Amino acid sequence: MEKSKKRGFRGLLISLILFPAVTVLVIIGFNSNYLIKRLAHYILFVSDALLLVGLILSIVIYLQNRKAVTKKLKLWLKITLTTLYVLYIGGCMTFVFLLYGPYDKFRTWLVTTAMQTMNHQYYCKWFYNDDQIAKIMDNNKVIESGESTDASMVTKKRATTFKDKYDKQILDVDINLPYKIIELNVNGVKGYLAAIYDPSKVKLAVTSKLGRSGQYVTQMAADHDALLGINAGGFYDPNYSSSGGMPTSITISDGKIVTNNTYSSYNQGGGIIGFTNDDVLVLLKNTTAQQALNKGVRDAVSWGPFLIVNGKSSFVRGNGGWGYAARSAIGQREDGIVLLLVISSNPTRTKGADMVDLVEIMERYHAINAANLDGGTSTVMVLPKKVAQKEYDSPCSDYGSEKFCWINTPYDSTGAKRTRPIADAWIVEK
Repeated sequence: MEKSKKRGFRGLLISLILFPAVTVLVIIGFNSNYLIKRLAHYILFVSDALLLVGLILSIVIYLQNRKAVTKKLKLWLKITLTTLYVLYIGGCMTFVFLLYGPYDKFRTWLVTTAMQTMNHQYYCKWFYNDDQIAKIMDNNKVIESGESTDASMVTKKRATTFKDKYDKQILDVDINLPYKIIELNVNGVKGYLAAIYDPSKVKLAVTSKLGRSGQYVTQMAADHDALLGINAGGFYDPNYSSSGGMPTSITISDGKIVTNNTYSSYNQGGGIIGFTNDDVLVLLKNTTAQQALNKGVRDAVSWGPFLIVNGKSSFVRGNGGWGYAARSAIGQREDGIVLLLVISSNPTRTKGADMVDLVEIMERYHAINAANLDGGTSTVMVLPKKVAQKEYDSPCSDYGSEKFCWINTPYDSTGAKRTRPIADAWIVEK
């Protein structure tokens, strides 16, 4: 009889442990057509975890039934186990509530952030089916004007008065300075906005290992003896190799077509982002590489979405479908001044900027044309090492060139504080 009671007690404990976890899996299974297909990959892991739990329970039960264990210790064991179990149940309920509860902020963040990564989309596909994901993405997207840039709107005439404090930040400088960097705070993380006063100095650098691997922006900037550099367009990433060696779609450098690919990992608007021979930033829709050359484009990448075109801001529904992450953007004011923007994130990628933030910053500093650049682990702004360390206390890194350092805080796919090789970069020549 005593052995039967012990078996029953053990069975009860195991049931109490298993039931909440299995219930969570069942709820997730009903909402996902992804997790079930991959559940077998995790059976061994779960089994191992259950064995560990069983081992702990066995030890506890053994101690409880030993005469040497005092009543006081038994009481503390019961209190501890009860507390842990309550926390366990609460954790399961909170997890399910965040995923499927009436408040959608968490799942919107999870889906939009995961779906804009190259190799982490399973973070949301574990929990939601394709229809649910599509609905969330439809409620969070950038609705562009559909226009291409009217280059005549960029007059390059420098105003003699300031429109507001943001205009003053840009214009109240020594006229001989090649650029000015304005430090920002965006959602609790740092951002850097570089105002480039001579747009003819903004050029596109492309990896010297085209088709094989990318380069660090620090190295591309050093190779061109630049004053400053930031990441530019996206890149094709077959099999999630993260080599960064092949730019997405159309790339033009120094008036020559570098890539003219039909594939794209990007499907939320945008198009060609480039500078003409007249040093005007143009954002072009439905334009081929040859048509871009015919329009006088000298340097260009393919990415987006477009944030502002001809002074008209895109309408951002929700967070724009990109979640919060490290971001990069490029813009140009009516007076010709080019704006290069980077915003940092954190190791867990729960902070940073969304498309709403990018539009607002570019509006604030009076860009009439602006576009999102590749972000996430690609986001980086680099300066010559002496300048970066003296003015921005940059820790630099062992990656890329010894002559240049990043001033923002980049994180790679492992969460390490370092930058990554990419396909191309906007640089500012001397």
